Amino acid sequence: MEEKKKALIIVDVQKAFDDKKWGERNNVKAEENISKILKLWREKEWTVIYIQHTSDKPHSLFHPENEGFVIKEIVKPMDEEVIITKKVNSSFIGTNLEEYLKLNGITTVVITGLTTPHCVSTTTRMSGNLGFDTYLISDATAAFGMRDQNGTYYDAATIHNISLATLHDEFATIVTTDQLINDVIKTH
Repeated sequence: MEEKKKALIIVDVQKAFDDKKWGERNNVKAEENISKILKLWREKEWTVIYIQHTSDKPHSLFHPENEGFVIKEIVKPMDEEVIITKKVNSSFIGTNLEEYLKLNGITTVVITGLTTPHCVSTTTRMSGNLGFDTYLISDATAAFGMRDQNGTYYDAATIHNISLATLHDEFATIVTTDQLINDVIKTH
């Protein structure tokens, strides 16, 4: 990873995901790991981009007037850091994310955030398809348990792991926080 050519993307780390309606979650330390990566990024003065999900529906947890819209304190943005709002699963659709990355000469992106099978996965797939050297940090994202179309329940860890498996080596390199900090950053 060349100096100044990489960006940390923090997807939807918002208070809405603290709501009990989502049910069981894995990786309870995901936000701590994101915070650890964020600290390193800031020390190196590398690009940090926040993606913040928004909804036009007043009853939505993600509506700007609701507390759920707020980015969690543990990874709170600093003034100069970029915040891009989106209304769909992909951070690239209906936003200027791709343009911003290209204008700033960023070729490598490191993706973290919530949730693994939805906005994180969709953003990772598009990042890989758009030609960015994409890293997804396995313990800096999390999933919730869910039911399929037949009513079969899959626990959060299963959803998370299968989501990662469908992305690995096809759209992104999957690494842990420690691998990113100790191996990827130091060798690139």
